[in-house]
Amino acid sequence: MDVRILMLGNSFTFTNHMPQMLAQLTGAEVVHHTRGGARLSEHLNPRTKLGALTQEALDKEHWDYVVLQEMSHGPITAPSSFFASVEQLCNKIRENGAVPILYATWAYQRGGAKLTAKGWDYDEMTHKMSEAYHKAARENHALIADVGQKFYEMSDTQDLYAADGVHPSELGSRIAAETIAAVIQEQKEKLR
Repeated sequence: MDVRILMLGNSFTFTNHMPQMLAQLTGAEVVHHTRGGARLSEHLNPRTKLGALTQEALDKEHWDYVVLQEMSHGPITAPSSFFASVEQLCNKIRENGAVPILYATWAYQRGGAKLTAKGWDYDEMTHKMSEAYHKAARENHALIADVGQKFYEMSDTQDLYAADGVHPSELGSRIAAETIAAVIQEQKEKLR
């Protein structure tokens, strides 16, 4: 039986056709429920188009993995919503028989306009984002694809950001797909 992956997120997930990259890397069928700017809480709300779609998919279809990606700065600017949404989604995902994976995203580009406008420090944003995603993964026994950490380690030598300093470049999306694929591969090997 083919592996099926459902990705819940926003433009950080769908930019540069990242779900297709993940499908190529894993050989899985990858479906994404995304909308630019969407928060995880929207996937829990059946009164929204995205929420209705996600709830139906989790109730009626089989998935092996469900990848969760919060709105870019959500884990640090709306932590209570982030932690509550991850918990509820992880419970729903487990009821489905699937494994939840948190797709931990990155800080805005160092020196970029968006980071400056928020008045944040690059290292601080990276640390807070990582801390929030790791805490959510621990508390919910979810796997974590720490793409943000990869960006942190590579951004000085690689062009990982789109021109807006927020979204991933094509290479950034490829690294995200490779990081998620590696987590899935590692999980499969543990289950052998």
